[in-house]
Amino acid sequence: MKIWSTEHVFSYPWETVIKAAMRKYPNPMNPNVVGVDVLDRNLDTDGRLHSHRLLSTEWGLPGIVRAILGTGHTRTYVKEHSIVDPEEKKMELYSTNITLTNLVSVDERLVYRPHPDNPEVTVLTQEAIITVKGVSLSSYLEGMMARRMSANARKGWDAISKIFSVPPSVCYYLYRVGMLYLRSSLSLYYLYRVGMLYLSSSLSLYYLYRVGMLYLRSSLSLPLCVIISIGLGCYI
Repeated sequence: MKIWSTEHVFSYPWETVIKAAMRKYPNPMNPNVVGVDVLDRNLDTDGRLHSHRLLSTEWGLPGIVRAILGTGHTRTYVKEHSIVDPEEKKMELYSTNITLTNLVSVDERLVYRPHPDNPEVTVLTQEAIITVKGVSLSSYLEGMMARRMSANARKGWDAISKIFSVPPSVCYYLYRVGMLYLRSSLSLYYLYRVGMLYLSSSLSLYYLYRVGMLYLRSSLSLPLCVIISIGLGCYI
């Protein structure tokens, strides 16, 4: 059995950090989490928010580790239970794997609290118990998994910090794109192409929508539709 722990301080208030932590997955910095499903979410009588989620993960174990464990299976599922207490300003998160349990178990606990000396920053404490079962070199494997957890923890901190740094204009753009997707027959791929044009130019979103309608209703290429639309003066 290996006990692993770490601590990190975010330079943001607790409420801000919690909102970002709830939206941490999926993210490109930590691609081992490939899917997140919310199974249940409810408030208890004390006003605490309970969330139960199922995470699909790729452990990405090295070949030598898979050989020692005697398995080529790397896709695992993790059950997660989080409790957010807005009165106490505390978020606790518990997770444990529900696959490969005959070989390894990882029980993790995270706690987000305001810093005791500075309520404008937030302290994250992480700890885990790693147990490799029924194989030789178990201590070596547990140490290797602990080092991987340290690397993934840093990626998780970076992912949360990245959410803080997203400019409001991008958030507004994503909202507008979502509304376009819901209110029209435009494909997500087309909206991605529109997004690239929007972020790399000074064109308005409505103008790009007009370009898109021309693109969808003809066999012309997207750049040519832009040129024609400008020439016809249909931009705003």
